Amino acid sequence: MARQAGGRLRVAMVGCGFFARNHLLAWHHLPDVDLEGVCDLDRGRAEAFADLIEEQGGRRPAVHTDLAAMLAELRPDLVDVVTTMESHEALVGICAEAGVATICQKPFAPDLATVRRIVTKAEAAGIALMIHENFRFQGPMMAVRRCLDEGRIGTPLAARLSWRCGFDVFKGQPYLARVERLVLLDLVIHLFDLARFLFGDVARILARTQRVRQGIAGEDGAVCLLQHENGTICEVLGSYHTRIDPDPFPQTLIRIDGTQGHLEVGHDYALAIRTAAGTERRSIAPVAPDWGDPVWAMVQESVLNTQAHFVQAVQSGQEAATSARDNEKTFALVEAAYRSDASAAWVDLATV
Repeated sequence: MARQAGGRLRVAMVGCGFFARNHLLAWHHLPDVDLEGVCDLDRGRAEAFADLIEEQGGRRPAVHTDLAAMLAELRPDLVDVVTTMESHEALVGICAEAGVATICQKPFAPDLATVRRIVTKAEAAGIALMIHENFRFQGPMMAVRRCLDEGRIGTPLAARLSWRCGFDVFKGQPYLARVERLVLLDLVIHLFDLARFLFGDVARILARTQRVRQGIAGEDGAVCLLQHENGTICEVLGSYHTRIDPDPFPQTLIRIDGTQGHLEVGHDYALAIRTAAGTERRSIAPVAPDWGDPVWAMVQESVLNTQAHFVQAVQSGQEAATSARDNEKTFALVEAAYRSDASAAWVDLATV
């Protein structure tokens, strides 16, 4: 589809649920982007999103309840799929048939076989497909990556990534109580992608899960051990049931031991780098967008960064960092983790 003169991107969104509001406001505030349409099976929710853009001083986007019809009418340059994973194969398929670049919310799909079908279809259609994997685009996580790139602690040897809290995820997203594959697929997948971002691809994994909360279908806690191809060992911990005071939600706590020192990200985004030369301490707190909520600053900043990255990728013709093909590797880690938990044994990623 041809773009407007001047390089501006015409964007349409499908899905107007709990988290999609962050996507909506980020698109509205990104430069070189025109939000042309919003789509949801529930027309009332789509109308509410269009109302919100008007309240923010923007031109009201068109409202649709059918994605194919919206694409035919608006002919956008880019579609943002912000729906639950069960719908992704059909919706990305519609985008592929229309030949439009697409960004798809995570989890990519319910299982790895579906992921691979979607990737194959997108590549056959020649569309750019990126997964909205936003943890690596959090300001604090990008700061950690810069420290590693600068060699501040030498070569990473061992690490721990921890996202454990008592936040009631089921209050805002009650459907999660019915999901049989829960914490690994909904939460820990973020940490797996972050581990790959920081330390490279993984050779094998050992995982154990827990189910603590009553009345839910899936696991709400997991502890995993990742052996990266470069030799780094990374422990990944995630849960929705951990009582911590003060609760770190929504922060990822990190420790990385290297050949020349170690690095820690503690509560309130406090970074400490300890080497033979001494200790450096500073804040790497995220900055809330003008339209954001300070409580959700990290989440909203990362959504903005993720979408800005995809805009740049589409405009430049370069592959996005979290392309569908790259995210297939992250999803394979989830699949391997479930296999490891079931067998109580290490699983080689080459076998997944």
